[in-house]
Amino acid sequence: MIGISLTAEQVRNAPAPVRQWIEQELLASFNLAPRSPAAAPAAPAHLVACSVEDVAGVLEHIRGVFPAVNVLLEFGRPGISYGQPAVMTFRLIDVLHHTRLQDVGQVITCLEMINQALTEVKKDPAARFCGFDNEGHCLIAPQTQASIATLWQTMTERQQAQQANTTNTRTADRIAPAA
Repeated sequence: MIGISLTAEQVRNAPAPVRQWIEQELLASFNLAPRSPAAAPAAPAHLVACSVEDVAGVLEHIRGVFPAVNVLLEFGRPGISYGQPAVMTFRLIDVLHHTRLQDVGQVITCLEMINQALTEVKKDPAARFCGFDNEGHCLIAPQTQASIATLWQTMTERQQAQQANTTNTRTADRIAPAA
């Protein structure tokens, strides 16, 4: 038996397939998941490539459910692209960590809510925002990831502009001479 020590930085900077292999080996060694070979997931045929308008429509449908909004916006982060046609993969455990939900079941519930909202936006009961593989990954279309990132950027810019306008108005009110 040979042991190898890696720093967190070395693992973080390793190529995606190496990180996934390490993850699978760790999960298998702790009996948290069955050992299976790392393979690129097949692209589910029912995934829909969402435009910015589609994502905005989904966001409008789920806006009252803060955890679902957080989960949706998590997919604006870069993911790992696999296959032909390509799909973006995101580890459910990472989504759980970033959204600070209590368990993966809550993440899945939010994703089901997002899928349902997309079927209403698209008026297509077969349309799906995401799919899953058997290794704990969520799969979305690359265009969907780009659309979420664009929507997030637009929302951030609007918020910053509103804050700047509010600050400028308050400053002008303080400087303006009393009549």
